[in-house]
Amino acid sequence: MRTFNHDIVVPNKNSPLSKKDQVAEMFDSIAGKYDFLNRLLSAGIDVRWRKKALNHLKNDHPLIMLDVATGTADVAILASKVLQPDKIIGIDISEGMLEIGRKKIIKSGLSKRIELRKGDSELLDFSDNYFDAVTISFGVRNFQNLTKGLEEIKRVLKPGGKIVILEFSKPTKPVIKNIYSFYMKVITPAIGKLFSKNKNAYSYLDESIKLFPEGHYFVEILNTLGYSNTYCKQLSLGICSIYCGTK
Repeated sequence: MRTFNHDIVVPNKNSPLSKKDQVAEMFDSIAGKYDFLNRLLSAGIDVRWRKKALNHLKNDHPLIMLDVATGTADVAILASKVLQPDKIIGIDISEGMLEIGRKKIIKSGLSKRIELRKGDSELLDFSDNYFDAVTISFGVRNFQNLTKGLEEIKRVLKPGGKIVILEFSKPTKPVIKNIYSFYMKVITPAIGKLFSKNKNAYSYLDESIKLFPEGHYFVEILNTLGYSNTYCKQLSLGICSIYCGTK
C-alpha cells in the first residue's frame, strides 16, 4: 500500500507510539483549548472555510452523513444546520475531543440528529455503501496511512456519494508564502504552547502541512483510488483547500 511523506510525520519523534496513538494523545491534551485556538489562530475565518466546504454538498441533499475526524463536532453541527440531513455520525480517535463535541451537540439541541463515536478512519465500523456523503475537516493529514483511509471512506460511501475534504495547504505567491511560513513556523507554535501547554501539537501542524500532497497531487490520489468528478478549490490565497470526489 502506497505511503506518503506526511504519513510518517508525528507529534513527538521520541515517542515509541504509532502516529495514530500519538495524534489521539495530542488531541486529548489540547481538547480543552482546541476551539479557542482555532478561532484565535485563524482570526475566525475557519468557520467560513467549513461553511464553504459544506456548500459543495448542497445540491446533493445527503440524508445520512459521516464526519471523519470530527473533533469537537464543528462540522457535524454546521452540517446539520446547513444541509439538514436525517443523520450525521461523527467519528474521532480522541475521546477528549469527542467529550467536548457531545456537550456542544446537547447545547445545540441536536442530539437526535448527530451521534459521536470513537472510531478509526482506517477501520470504519460501517457496512459498504452506507453513507450519502463523507466530510473531513483538517483531519486527513492525521491519517496514519492516507491511502487506506481514503479507500475505507470510498467503501462506506454509496455509489454516487460524495467526499468533501477541507485541509490546509500552502500559498504560492512569494510575499504571502513568506508571511504564512513565518506565522506557521514561529507564531503558531508559540501561541499553541502559551495556551495549550503543548508546543509539539502546533509544530506538528506546520510540518504535516509542509509534507502533505496538496492541490493537483491530492486530486490525482483520489483519481488513482477510483473517485470520479474530482476537483480542488483553493481558499484564502491558498491557505486552505477543498477537495471533492464522487464514488
